[in-house]
Amino acid sequence: MIEADGKLELTGLEAGYGESMILRDVSLKVEPGQVVCLMGRNGVGKTTLMKTIMGLIKPKKGTIRYAGHDYTSRSPDRRARAGIGYVPQGRDIFPQLTVEQNLLLGLEAASAKVRKAGIPESVYEKFPVLKEMLYRKGGDLSGGQQQQLSIARALVSEPKLLLLDEPMEGIQPSIVLDIERVIESIKDDKQMAVLLVEQSLTFATSIADYCYVLDKGTIVAEGSSDTLSEEQVRRHLAV
Repeated sequence: MIEADGKLELTGLEAGYGESMILRDVSLKVEPGQVVCLMGRNGVGKTTLMKTIMGLIKPKKGTIRYAGHDYTSRSPDRRARAGIGYVPQGRDIFPQLTVEQNLLLGLEAASAKVRKAGIPESVYEKFPVLKEMLYRKGGDLSGGQQQQLSIARALVSEPKLLLLDEPMEGIQPSIVLDIERVIESIKDDKQMAVLLVEQSLTFATSIADYCYVLDKGTIVAEGSSDTLSEEQVRRHLAV
């Protein structure tokens, strides 16, 4: 069952791998229809946070609330079926399956109504190249096209909350612009909440309603794009 809205609220989250604690007392919110950016240097815990939200890592402490319900202990598939879409870092597609088969797999997390309707035409409007390559194997696509496919696969289930972990990383500039336009169109529609991990300060501050900066597993700065100073962010992004 798809939840009524995409509000996400993390409170006092602590998580890591084995005995190694990566996230410490992380609290953040994403309101319905908002684009929220999470920034920080490599290795500070951004991907760990996204995996914890998706249920791939179990938190040691804290709570994860989504659409007004406690999701802290729910499985990744229950989160997906509740309307959380996840695009992990890297091009996480099935290379031996066709573009169409990859997209159809994304429908597995959708409601019965959405599954019956099939792949939404809006996905092809956002990524027209995928319609042209529908019967090609995913592994035959360029890196940028694979990333477009990964995002499109998350969108076919019409999620209420979309987690994007550095979707522009290592992508050729022309496709970066395409992905930026897609994120902008999602923001304009105001039908989906987005938590975006992004290294580009320029794009993050132009698209985000609110930003969080993560350093050493802790939120060290936060604010709207208007109130969060560039100096604050750059201090924590500098290597």
